[in-house]
Amino acid sequence: MTREQKKERAMDIIYELGLERCQDTMIGGSFVRGVSGGERKRVCIGNEIIINPSLLFLDEPTSGLDSTTALRIVQLLHDIAETGKTVITTIHQPSSRLFHKFDKLILLGRGSLLYFGKTAEAMPYFSSIGCNPLIAMNPAEFLLDLANGNTNDVSVPSELDDKVHMENQNLQDTNSKINLRPSAQDVHEYLVDAYEHRVAYKEKKKLLAPLPISDDMKATITSSKREWGTNWCQQYSILFCRGLKERRHDYLSWMRITQVIATSIILGLLWWHSDPTTPKGLQDQAGLLFFIAVFWGFFPVFTAIFTFPQERAMLNKERAADMYKLSAYFLARTTSDLPLDLFLPVIFMGLGLAIGATLLDIKKATTLASVTVMTFMLAGGFFVKRVPPFISWLRYLSFNYHTYRLLLKVQYDPVPDILMTSVPLDNGVTEVGALVAMIIGYRVLAYLSLRRVKASNG
Repeated sequence: MTREQKKERAMDIIYELGLERCQDTMIGGSFVRGVSGGERKRVCIGNEIIINPSLLFLDEPTSGLDSTTALRIVQLLHDIAETGKTVITTIHQPSSRLFHKFDKLILLGRGSLLYFGKTAEAMPYFSSIGCNPLIAMNPAEFLLDLANGNTNDVSVPSELDDKVHMENQNLQDTNSKINLRPSAQDVHEYLVDAYEHRVAYKEKKKLLAPLPISDDMKATITSSKREWGTNWCQQYSILFCRGLKERRHDYLSWMRITQVIATSIILGLLWWHSDPTTPKGLQDQAGLLFFIAVFWGFFPVFTAIFTFPQERAMLNKERAADMYKLSAYFLARTTSDLPLDLFLPVIFMGLGLAIGATLLDIKKATTLASVTVMTFMLAGGFFVKRVPPFISWLRYLSFNYHTYRLLLKVQYDPVPDILMTSVPLDNGVTEVGALVAMIIGYRVLAYLSLRRVKASNG
């Protein structure tokens, strides 16, 4: 489809679902106000039908909607079914107009099948087994009453009457309370037995009959080749723009901006007029530089941790529908954060993504991140300058270590001996190379972790 055709298709769905009033409104969430619950449900439905699927599953699409909107949605689903597609949906308490829109009906009670067949034949079937409404009522209400064993305003079959009569005779002998209506269990057993003996065999025979399938259809079904609706670049650009729109409210929120500004003001006041000419002043300034390295390590890491665990359900759903390649999603997700990070050091984002993608569980990811970042901080070269040889290798994995050394290099040239660690500081190329390797390495680890999760789910 061309871009114009896609846009026209999307607008048609928007108008059919009555979403034109909120088409430019964010969906929203826990912290961002967005569309209403009914509008959110209609957006979910539109998201499924926009790709014109051959098989569509919907769980209670009309729940929480007013009767007019519910009828509008069911009519849309009916039109989709009329084009040769299969639509399967659960529905509770439909109006009589909605009820007659369905071609076939499955009635369940306590997990057992009470009826399966054409909707128009449901009432005649229950009439044939002695169950008729005594007053004019919605067919759906009548069927739900039967499914729940409620026989008020319903004629009781003679078999059930006889069973109740026999039970009452036994109760009279024991001076127990007499029941005038059959119990819900008796009604359920009667309906299940009636279906098994009258309808089930014929319906099963129809379902088991082989259907003729063309050679083209067989080739399509058995083909393992995926057909993508867009190329990789289009997938990336769409996901990149979506990422910017989704996360701009989090990244540019007043709370985050206030947090950064307040921290910088406090740091400026605490280290006001520190004297770099004395050993004490040098130690104070080194403490400030180390804190900056730690702060800009904690801040982005614990933000990035929640990236993939929070989007896990959406990612699994969209990937299952083959909407895009994992590589396009991953690269768009990581690069869309960069413009929004403003001056946040990019070098610290990778570790949080890797931890979040590896575990995909917020509690586990937070615990691992706390231990990892704390270890990196202690090995950063400020608290312990003479690290024991058997554990000295740990500092080379610490982004705090490399960042702290670079900040010393920027602030002092040459770096005073009192601030030096056991490893001499040269021109800083080694530290920059290590941080670049972390940027790439942690992101590769995150991508491989997501692929592993996808493979295990498959």
